[in-house]
Amino acid sequence: MADREDKNPENVDGKFYVDSMCIDCDLCRETAPENFTREEDEGYSYVYKQPENQQEEELCREAMEGCPVEAIGDGSDD
Repeated sequence: MADREDKNPENVDGKFYVDSMCIDCDLCRETAPENFTREEDEGYSYVYKQPENQQEEELCREAMEGCPVEAIGDGSDD
C-alpha cells in the first residue's frame, strides 16, 4: 500500500499520489497520461494533475489497482 508520508515531492496536492516505491514501469502513464508523468532525472512517476472528471478519476483508480508495487495511493489509507 502506498505511503502518503513517502510520496514523491513532485506530486501535486490532492487525492492521488505516487510514493517512492515506484519502479518506473510506465503503467500509470500509459493508463492515465492526463494525470501521471515521469520525473526524467530520477526515473519515477508522479501525479502532475489531479483528475478533473469521472473518466480521469476512473483511469487513475485503474492505474492504482494495476500498479505492480502498490506505489499509487488515493488518500483512502489516511
